Amino acid sequence: MRIGILTGGGDCPGLNAAIRAVVKRGTSEHGCSIVGFRNGWRGVIDGDAHPLTRDDVSGILVVGGTMLGTARCHPHKVDGGMDAVRETVANEKLDGLICIGGDGTLKAAGEVVRATGIPVIGIPKTIDNDVVGTDTSIGFDTAVTVATEAIDRLHSTAESHNRVMVVELMGRHSGWIAVTAGMAGGADIILAPEEPFDIESIAKRIRHRHRYKNFSIVAVAEGAVPAEGTHWNGSATIDESGNPIAGSVGHEVTKAIEELTGFPTRLTVLGYTQRGGIPTAADRLLGTRFGIAAIDAIVAGESGKFTALQGEHIVLEDFSTMMGKTKWVPKELLEAARGL
Repeated sequence: MRIGILTGGGDCPGLNAAIRAVVKRGTSEHGCSIVGFRNGWRGVIDGDAHPLTRDDVSGILVVGGTMLGTARCHPHKVDGGMDAVRETVANEKLDGLICIGGDGTLKAAGEVVRATGIPVIGIPKTIDNDVVGTDTSIGFDTAVTVATEAIDRLHSTAESHNRVMVVELMGRHSGWIAVTAGMAGGADIILAPEEPFDIESIAKRIRHRHRYKNFSIVAVAEGAVPAEGTHWNGSATIDESGNPIAGSVGHEVTKAIEELTGFPTRLTVLGYTQRGGIPTAADRLLGTRFGIAAIDAIVAGESGKFTALQGEHIVLEDFSTMMGKTKWVPKELLEAARGL
């Protein structure tokens, strides 16, 4: 069999582990030829393909990012995109595709299967951890580890200078990184999109804390928003498309806390550092397991499904499980974060 592979959407640590597993398992166990596409679905549309051998993936397990490059491109949103995908698959004589991506890239994969009948197996990756159907996605563990270390480091400088430290973390529509890293790093207040905040209540909690501690750590997801009906003089933090403006909510929360409490307050925006660098052992392992499961599935004739971690097991879920949905931080975890 001849199988194509691509990585789409935002990059994250652990992608290369999945690519490596597909190539090594596909060539040695199944006798497949593996073809890599540059820059996600854009590479499939443009026919930007090259063969991948075991030598090509040697040494990439510990490397962050993706050796294939990535882009935010969906064939069903490009004029003639589906026809171009069909043409590329025919020209390359492919028997199927393995698509590694987040919710947008996997949704595009589902549309390709529906419109063309081309066999596709997906692998979920996103530091946001918001793909429905899987306990976790490639990249999430590394992002949380990076964010937790940053919060750890802020404690000492916050205490030394008697400051409130606000750290803005990625998470446009769900607060998985902010909640989990905030809890692991001992943040005093955690703001997530799932629970709109009351800035006056936050200021009150900080003033109360500073009666016995001279510093506070506030972890804020970039998609956190003020609750309707609460006092908020800050500028807009969401753009016209409904997406967060990076750095905006952190800046506004920092300014508001200082104004309401009188305590010196400083902002750290981690931004893309959460996506980069060496993947953790957990992401290397998950990427490897997902890669093995994906190539095994497509060789076995499966299509229209994605790999998922459920408990200790890797299973296959239909694309319909995640399309048009978001995996929110559960109420129990939000309550646990709020109660610390």
